[in-house]
Amino acid sequence: MAHVPPFQPSAPSGRRQNRLANEKSPYLLQHAHNPVDWYPWGQEAFERAAREDKPVFLSIGYSTCHWCHVMEKESFEDDRVAALMNESFISIKVDREERPDIDGIYMTVCQMLTGSGGWPLTVIMTPEKKPFFAGTYFPRDSRFGRIGMLDLIPRVRDMWQHEREKFLRLSAEVTEHLRREEELQPTEPSATVLHEAFGGLQQLFDEENGGFSQAPKFPSAHILLFLLCYWKRTGAPDALRMATRTLDAMRNGGIYDHAGFGFHRYSTDGRWLVPHFEKMLYDQAMLCMAYTVAFQATGEEKYRTTAEEIITYVLRDMTSPEGGFYSAEDADSEGEEGKFYVWSYDEIAEVLGPTDHALISSAFGIRREGNFTDPVTGERPGTNILHRENPLQTVAAELNLSLPEAEARSGQACAALFASREKRPHPHKDDKILTDWNGLMIKALARAARAFQRQDYADAAVRAADFIMRRLQRHDGVLLHRFREGDASLPAHLDDYAFLISGLIELYGATFDPRHLQNALSLNAILVQHYWDQTTGGFFFTADNGEDLLVRKKEVYDSAMPSGNSVALMNLLLLARMTGDAGLEETAAESIRALFPSVQQAPTAHASFLCALDFSFGPSYEVVIVGSPGAADTRKMTGLLQSTFLPSVTVLLRPEDETASSIMQIAEFTRQYSAVDNRATAYVCREQTCFPPTTDPGAMLAMLQSDRRPGGQ
Repeated sequence: MAHVPPFQPSAPSGRRQNRLANEKSPYLLQHAHNPVDWYPWGQEAFERAAREDKPVFLSIGYSTCHWCHVMEKESFEDDRVAALMNESFISIKVDREERPDIDGIYMTVCQMLTGSGGWPLTVIMTPEKKPFFAGTYFPRDSRFGRIGMLDLIPRVRDMWQHEREKFLRLSAEVTEHLRREEELQPTEPSATVLHEAFGGLQQLFDEENGGFSQAPKFPSAHILLFLLCYWKRTGAPDALRMATRTLDAMRNGGIYDHAGFGFHRYSTDGRWLVPHFEKMLYDQAMLCMAYTVAFQATGEEKYRTTAEEIITYVLRDMTSPEGGFYSAEDADSEGEEGKFYVWSYDEIAEVLGPTDHALISSAFGIRREGNFTDPVTGERPGTNILHRENPLQTVAAELNLSLPEAEARSGQACAALFASREKRPHPHKDDKILTDWNGLMIKALARAARAFQRQDYADAAVRAADFIMRRLQRHDGVLLHRFREGDASLPAHLDDYAFLISGLIELYGATFDPRHLQNALSLNAILVQHYWDQTTGGFFFTADNGEDLLVRKKEVYDSAMPSGNSVALMNLLLLARMTGDAGLEETAAESIRALFPSVQQAPTAHASFLCALDFSFGPSYEVVIVGSPGAADTRKMTGLLQSTFLPSVTVLLRPEDETASSIMQIAEFTRQYSAVDNRATAYVCREQTCFPPTTDPGAMLAMLQSDRRPGGQ
C-alpha cells in the first residue's frame, strides 16, 4: 500500500503565515498562508472587531470540502480580495468538524436568511456575534446572478458605515428568532408515528433506483435502519424491500469504491452512479451498520461482504497507529475532483489482460468514450466510474466462463486495479480524530464483530475505545472533541458523549467486558449532569459550563448522522434495562415526551428517534446468560444472540465464577441468577416478567421471537 503522509500545509513561495499556522485543524492549516488576516474563533478576534468598529466575516468549512477549496483558490488566495477583507472585516475561520456547535448555530442562520445552506458557509456579523448576512460559496467576481467577493465586500462595508441600523435591526431579529424556542407542549408518544413515517417513506421511495430522493441522492443509513426495525416489528414486506433495494443499488453503484472499498459521500445523480468522491468516516460507520443489520435480517452473504469490505477500507486507510480513526479523505487529487478514482478505457486495458479486461468492461460498464456525464459541464470526460452495470452471471455466460471463475477473476481484476491505483497521487487525508465519529465507528465494528463472530473486529473496536478513553478524556472524566498530532482539545458536545456511549454499549455486547459498560454509565452520568434541559427535558448540544455562544441549541432531527438526542435516548433505554435503574428509564420517558412533538411534525426526518421509540414501545426483552465465558455452551448461547437481528433485546453475561463481581456491581439484580445443572443458562424476561430459565439455546431464541407472554399470559 502506498504510504500517505499526514497532512502538512504547503506555503506559497514568499507568502507569510497568518495566525492559523498555530492551529491543529487541517482545514485551518490549509488557509495558514492566505493573504487574508485570519483569526481562529476566539475572544481576541471579537475584541479587535469591537475596538476597530468592524463587522466579523466568519467562514466555515472542512478540509475535504470541494467548494471550500474552490473558494479559497478563487478568493482567499487573491490579493485584491484579501486586501478588501483585511480593510473591511475581522475575519475568522472555523472548521465545522472541530466546532459543530458554532457551525450548527450559523448554518441555521443561513437557512433562515436564504432558505438553504451548505459549505463553505459565509456569515457576516456584529462584534457581538449577532449575524446579519449569510450565504455559502461566493466567487471572486460576480457572475450568473451570483455576487462576487469583489462586489460584496465594498457593498457591505458601505452599508456598515452609512446604513448600519438596517444591519442591526436584522441581526436583532435573527438573534431573537434563534433564541425563541418553539412552544411545544410535552406530549405522550403514540406508536402511530411509526406507521406515519413508514407511509411517508413509501411515498418518497424511488422504485427504480432505490433511495428516497432524486438527485443528489444521499445514503441516509439511519432511514434504512428504521425500515429494518419497522419490518421486524410489523413484518411489512415493503419495509424490507425498500431497505434492501436501496442497499443493493448503492453497493452496485459508483457511490461505492469497487477497487478500494468504502462509500463516497453521496451521488450527484439519481442512479447512484456519479458520486461526490470524498469519503467520510461517519458514512463508513453508518453504512457498515446498515449492511450488517441487513445480513442479520436476511442472511444474505452480499450484505456481510459489503460490511466487511467497508471495514477493510477503514482499518487499512483510516486508522491511526494508536488505533483511533481518521476523519475523511478528500474528493480532489492533483487539483481535480475524482481523478484518483476514475479510469480511461486504455488504462484498464493496460492493467488487465484481454480476458479480464472484457470481463470488467462488461460487468462494470467500461466504455472508450467514458460511462458518465460530468454533472457540471454536461460532457463525457472520457473516463469511467466502476459500477456494477451487468450481473456477473450474465457476463460469465457471454464469455463462456463458469460463475465461480467469473467471480474469482472479477475479484482478482479489482485487486489489480486497486494496486495500480495506489501508485497515483492520493487525495488529502484529514487525519484528525474526532470523539463522536470514532464512537460511531466503534459501534459499527462491535456490531459487525457480534454479527459475523469476528474477534479481529472486536479487537479493533476495543483498541479505538481505549485510545479515546486514554487520550480524549480528562482526569475528571470529561470528554474532549478532537485529537491531532498529540494534542487533545476543544469542548465535547452532545454527539461526542452520545455516540461514544452507544459504541461502548455495543462493545460490551461484543466482548462482555464489564469495563465498557461501566465507562458508558460514567459518561452518561456526565452527559445528564451537564447537557440535560432541566426545564423541558431533552439534551442541549453544548454543556452548561461551556462557552457562551449566541444560543444553546437542542436538536432532534437527523442530518448526515443520527441526532445526538436520538442516540442519547436509545442509550438511556438500553442502560436502564441492563442495569435495572428506574431513574434512567424515567429520564428517557421525559426526553420522549419533550421531543415527541417535533417528531410528530416530520416523522421521516427523525428516523433515529423512531428507532428508539420502537424500542420503548416494546415488547422488549432482557436476557442474562449465566455461564463460564470461555465455555463452549456459553459461547453457543451468546453467539446465537449476537448473530441474530434482535433490536428489542438487551443481553448481560453473568460469569459463573469470581469474575462475576464486576457485572453484579453494575447490574445488582444478576446476583440472584445461577447456572442450572452446571450448564450455561439463559434467563429471559419480557416487560418485567420472566420466563423459566433454560439451558437450550433454541428455546431461548424461541422465547425472544414469540408473542407469547411469560407464564402463558
